[in-house]
Amino acid sequence: MSILIIGGGNMGKTYAQSFLNSKLVKREDLFIYDKDKLKIDLINQFQIGTGVTVLGDFVSKIDTVVLAVKPQDTKKLYPELKPLVHSGQLFLSIMAGIRIHDIQHALGVDKVVRAMPNLPAQIGMGMTVFSASDKVPKPELTYIQNLLETTGHSIIVDKEEMLDAATAISGSGPAYVFYFLDTLIQSAIEMGFSPSESYLLAEQTFLGSVNLFRRNNLTCTQWIEKVASRGGTTEAALEVFKEKSVDKGIKEGILKALDRAKELSFE
Repeated sequence: MSILIIGGGNMGKTYAQSFLNSKLVKREDLFIYDKDKLKIDLINQFQIGTGVTVLGDFVSKIDTVVLAVKPQDTKKLYPELKPLVHSGQLFLSIMAGIRIHDIQHALGVDKVVRAMPNLPAQIGMGMTVFSASDKVPKPELTYIQNLLETTGHSIIVDKEEMLDAATAISGSGPAYVFYFLDTLIQSAIEMGFSPSESYLLAEQTFLGSVNLFRRNNLTCTQWIEKVASRGGTTEAALEVFKEKSVDKGIKEGILKALDRAKELSFE
């Protein structure tokens, strides 16, 4: 199976390297396109497939085309790409907010999968939610899932609109985590720890807690009860969180992200 990745940015390179490492595609069957010559020179230098700066007749021979450009770049990309593709090809889009129907209409193709990965995909610990047009055969859908899972875990959803919810949860989620992590770090510094000590305290607390959660069957509430002894320090902090309605604020923020994701899908 041959693959063309359109877009040589961080996610494009992440997918290219992950596909190669997984042996799902041979180096000679992997192509990366970007108009930025510097990006392509680096891709070729490090032998991450074959980098090209011009789309040509070879595109029609590609089995799977991965669309990994910014949504605003599609206005220039679509007219250039449309004469080179055909309905037998499989398309995987990781472009935020671009609907399956829009891609089908713009390129005149049928088999389109739309995916929402997140930033940790860059280190093989990503979370991707994806949906497909009804024209994608099951074997090809399985193939796409295998490709996506070279960067972490994936969930397939029947309703494409669930990708907006995925954007609000897993897509934007790393920023929420970093927000809370940074608050812990800054609090530790204000309490007298050095910056390096503060980073270690916060980072290891997050890593340990997540791994503890993953290795057991307890719910978050049950874990909180284990940490928060009656009249203790944790309970004192949780009472402030409850008083300030921190959970409500987080939920409101996520719903706002969902609303914006829906808006972007129709812009």
